[in-house]
Amino acid sequence: MSDVDGRKPLKVGLTGGIGSGKSAAADMFAGLGVPVVDADLIAREVVEPGEPALESIAQHFGKAVIQGDGALNRRVLRERVFAEPSEREWLEQLLHPLINHRIRERLEASGAPYVMLVSPLLIESGQVDLVDRVIVVDVDKQTQIDRTIERDQVSADQVAKILASQCSRVERTRRADYLLDNGGSLEHLRAQVESLHRQLSDYVGLEPV
Repeated sequence: MSDVDGRKPLKVGLTGGIGSGKSAAADMFAGLGVPVVDADLIAREVVEPGEPALESIAQHFGKAVIQGDGALNRRVLRERVFAEPSEREWLEQLLHPLINHRIRERLEASGAPYVMLVSPLLIESGQVDLVDRVIVVDVDKQTQIDRTIERDQVSADQVAKILASQCSRVERTRRADYLLDNGGSLEHLRAQVESLHRQLSDYVGLEPV
């Protein structure tokens, strides 16, 4: 990852496995005034009714993945792609280039000294190549499972399939420039976020909030 020059914002990627608490960390950075680009929101945009990607998905998977109002039935599609790895690969090949293009545009247009890309698949999708620094929100695997089951009301088997589709904790932490330990309280996480925000603000010459 290359350093940012003085003419462009420092692009910082924030990621973590499912149930790690990356959304909580992202909200904390946003509360400190950091512009946040959410890859999940962009992923939803590119499959909205009227978007070419939605038509391609309907042609490939059939009408079962489209709701009566014309919107994508995400639950049905999720079940299909996690049950069959080749289907997930097809979907990723369709969507990742579209998502990455929009992400790149919004990162460059932020106008801030540093901007954050929040993405659960930062490393797996290749979005890591769009940023200059990587923050990983880290928790142990059992915590991920317990939090996801409680939050999403899904089975342990489905959580296991999602975890299998993401890169390992070892690989994720290996790619990190900064680690945020979210195995404790939200106050503990907030203290780490504020400390890192001061560090990044100092790097780009920004007076921290």
